[in-house]
Amino acid sequence: MKKNIYNNDYPGILSYLRSSSMLLRFPPMLPLSILPRFSSMLLMPIVFILSILYINPAGGVDSQNQFSGIKTRLVKDGFTVEEIGKIYDNPKVSFELKGVSMFFVHSESKLNYDQFLSDKSINSAVAYMKSHETELQNAQTTYGVDKTVITAIMLVETRFGSYLGNRAVINTLSTMSALSESSHREALWNFLSNEEQRMTRDKFDKKADKKSDWAYKELKSLIKYAAREGIDPVEIKGSYAGAFGISQFLPSNALTLAKDGNLDGKVDLFNHTDAINSIANYLKHYGWRPDINRESAYKVLYKYNHSKYYVETLLKISDRLKS
Repeated sequence: MKKNIYNNDYPGILSYLRSSSMLLRFPPMLPLSILPRFSSMLLMPIVFILSILYINPAGGVDSQNQFSGIKTRLVKDGFTVEEIGKIYDNPKVSFELKGVSMFFVHSESKLNYDQFLSDKSINSAVAYMKSHETELQNAQTTYGVDKTVITAIMLVETRFGSYLGNRAVINTLSTMSALSESSHREALWNFLSNEEQRMTRDKFDKKADKKSDWAYKELKSLIKYAAREGIDPVEIKGSYAGAFGISQFLPSNALTLAKDGNLDGKVDLFNHTDAINSIANYLKHYGWRPDINRESAYKVLYKYNHSKYYVETLLKISDRLKS
C-alpha cells in the first residue's frame, strides 16, 4: 500500500494540494524523507500544473472550491444555507477571470461615444420615442424627468435593448467578491497579459480591494432582488460590470430604485415600460427636476455613469431629439 503524502510532516504546498482536492502521490522509489530537500525544485512545476488544471480554458474555476469563502460570508450575513447552496451548486455558476479582468483594463475615455450622435443613431432614437410615446410621456409626467434624456440613456446603454450583455451577473459579482482572498487575486493578476498589466501591482491590489467590497454588496443585492421577484439569479445576464436590463441597472439600484412601470406586479428591467420608469425614478431620486438647469442635469447624470464623456453625450443626444 502506497503511503499518502497528505500528512502534517509537509505543510505549505501539500496543504494547498489537499485543499484543491487533488490526490497526488509520489512513486514508491522516491523516499519521502528527501522531499524537503527537493521542495524548491518541485514547487514551481507543481504550481504550474495546478494552474492549468484548476483554471478551465474559459477562465472559470471550480466554483465549489473557489466560492466557499463567499458562500460562508453570505450565510453569515443572513442568507440561508439552502438558498446559497442552490445557487452555487448550479453548474452554470463559475469563476470568471476573463470578464472580471475587463474591470482592470477598461478605459472609458477610449469608447467611441460619437457613434451615438450619428444620424442613424438619432433616427433610431426618434423612432423609439414614437413607438413608446405613451410610456415616455407618462414617465415624464410622473417623475418630472425629460423623456429625451430617458431615451438618450437607453440608446447609449443598450441601443434600446439590442445589446444587453451575455455574462452571468452572478459569476461576475461572485468572482469579483472573491478577490478579497489573496489566492484568487493572484489568479487574476496572472491571467492578465503583460500588456494588460500596465498598472503597478500596488494599484492593482488597491483596486481589487475596492472592487471586491463593492461587488460583495452588489452580490447580496442581486440575490435579494431575484428572491423578491421570484427569478433565478443564475439566469440574469448583463454586462461585464454586473449591470443588467435595458436600463443597465446594478443590482442595488434594481432592488431599491427600479419600478413596476406596467403594473403587472413585477419589476422587470428587460421590459421597456419598467425600464423607462426605473430610469426616470433613478434620476428623480438623485435630484432631477422639471426645471433643472444644465449644470445640475450634468451632476445628476454623472450619478448614472461616472464619465464626463458619457454625460456630455447624453446631453447632446437630448438636444438633438428636442430639435
